[in-house]
Order: sequence, then C-alpha cells, then structure tokens
Amino acid sequence: MKIDYHTHHERCGHAKGSLRDMIEAAVALGLDQIGLADHSPFFHREEDRPVPDMTMAKSEFPRYVAEMARLREEYKGRIDVRLGVESDYIPGWAEAYGRIYADYPLDYIIGSVHYVDGIHVFSRRRWQQGNTDPEETYAGYLRLLHEAVRSRQYDIMGHIDAVKGVCPHPVRVLWEETVGIIAESDAAVEINTSGLRKPCQAWFPSLKLIELLIWRNVPLTFGSDAHDPEQLAYDWEHVVTALRELGVRELAAFRRRRRTMVPLPSRMI
Repeated sequence: MKIDYHTHHERCGHAKGSLRDMIEAAVALGLDQIGLADHSPFFHREEDRPVPDMTMAKSEFPRYVAEMARLREEYKGRIDVRLGVESDYIPGWAEAYGRIYADYPLDYIIGSVHYVDGIHVFSRRRWQQGNTDPEETYAGYLRLLHEAVRSRQYDIMGHIDAVKGVCPHPVRVLWEETVGIIAESDAAVEINTSGLRKPCQAWFPSLKLIELLIWRNVPLTFGSDAHDPEQLAYDWEHVVTALRELGVRELAAFRRRRRTMVPLPSRMI
C-alpha cells in the first residue's frame, strides 16, 4: 500500500492548499491512504490563536475535524482518508491535550517536539547565538522527546531527530536509550522525509537510527510532512527501497487510535 500520514494545510498558517487539495493530490499520486494531520491548536494558552503562523486557532479545531470527516465520506471508494492531528509536546500538558482529543473521532495523533527552551527546533536563531551549546541543546531535546514518549498520548512519534534539522554542528548522540524508551511505549515512528528540504538534507530519522528502531521492532510508518500538495509522498520510492533492503515488509496504519500493519509495496527502484 502507498500511504502518507503526515500532511498539513492552510489552517496552520504556514502551509499551502486546502484539505481537499491534499486529498486530490493523493488521488492523483495513487495513494491508498492519506492522513490529514495538521498542527493542533495551543490548547494550553488562553488566547484562541497565540501563534497564527504555526498552529490553527482553538475555535477552528472542531471545524477542522468536521471537514476531515465530510471529505472522508465524499472520497470513500476513491481513497481512504484518515483523520489525524500533529500535537506539540508541551511539558505537563500531554494528558490534558489527550482529554481534548478524546472528544473527536481521530484515527491517530502524531506527537512532536517543536520547542526547546522556547525556541522552535527549526529556527536558525538558536544557532546564531554565540553561546549556544549543541550538546546541551541535543540533550534538552532528547529529554523532552523521552517525556513525550513516556506520556503514551501519541500513536506516532514525529520527526524524532528533528533537532538536527538546521544544526550547523556535528554532534555525537547515543540513541540506544531513546530507541529503548520508544520500543517500551509501543508507539510507532514515522520516516519523515521533510528533512531533505532542510539544511540537514536527510530523513528524520537518519538511516542508522532507522536500523536501531528496526532492531528493537518499533513499528514504522511514512510521513512526507507535506506543507504543499506538491510535497505529498516526497521521496516515497527511496524510503520503500531502503526499508525493503533492511527487511521491513509492513508499515503502521491507524483507524480510531488502533494500529494495524499494511504491506509495503514491492521494490520500486
């Protein structure tokens, strides 16, 4: 099956196209499943939309879910639309967010760490500060990732080594502990190809980290992290080829927060 579980649209304020545009692009590409998983509102903030260029408004979330559900019915028989959300891990708030999501018919939740010490993980501002210590930054990111995984609020962990995205420094990080924590949580991990569009020019996670995840039997899924319909299924063929060479034959899929495994396509490249 050909799937993509990590996509965004115009509601979040920094992506292009509508939900319908993304689904139409998925149909044109021959996807079997398309997951719609835009950035969750910041429910922990009092304002309706405190960061307009990063997340949708709290008041918009019910309309977002309702539109996904309508489109799922409209496109039934043409493509399988799955309802999701990408949720920022906010220390101390994971369970509260989970209670909010429980009121909606979501198929899956992607948990991602986007902020370390108040700075977005893909912001160059962090690295333009002369006193930034890469080792400390990576360690801080991993502490938050561990907390997110241990909260058990997420079905998929998103771009788990995103901290490397714009880091100009080579940093040695031992991932065995992190992979062990993920394996114990039973969460899946996405292979997120958006890193190819960033300075690191690599998948999230790296191939070596993917090998560690496979060794610990962590379920994998695919997400292009598309912020434009043209980015949908980005580098899918190379991911399929790499996974098959590593012995992977299935990817994780989700419906109503329950995971199933779907067959990986045969070798494509």
